[in-house]
Amino acid sequence: MTVAGVERLRVELTELKSERRPKIIQAIAEARAHGDLKENAEYHAAREQQSFCEGRINEIEGKLADAEVIDVCAITPTGRVIFGTTVTLLNLSTEAQVVYQIVGEDEADVKAGRISVGSPISRAIMGKEIGEVIVVKAPAGDIEYEIEEVKHL
Repeated sequence: MTVAGVERLRVELTELKSERRPKIIQAIAEARAHGDLKENAEYHAAREQQSFCEGRINEIEGKLADAEVIDVCAITPTGRVIFGTTVTLLNLSTEAQVVYQIVGEDEADVKAGRISVGSPISRAIMGKEIGEVIVVKAPAGDIEYEIEEVKHL
């Protein structure tokens, strides 16, 4: 996991524990005050939210406990694609550029330019250097990319 990915999880964990959990506890208390819990939709909804929140807290705590954090900035740049690097690729057929950061499974967000280390593009470019041409197998057919830049951000 990248340093930024760990930080995002820590921020979410803090928000869940310090803001969301107390709001849910308050909602449960208010729903209990309304009387009969068997037919109290507000109570059941609040309990469901509590269950989801506690599950997410446990999931994040487990991920953080098991995470191997890699600080790509501490690694000497070699021009080779490794975990955590930000890579600029040129699609050779469309001349379109794309920029991706190679991140862990839990950090992946294609819209934000972060792709999983297990994705087809990542697997194709890992270990390659600037100037190399790679072929990515896609459902629409093979796509050729040239690695234009590799950054350690």
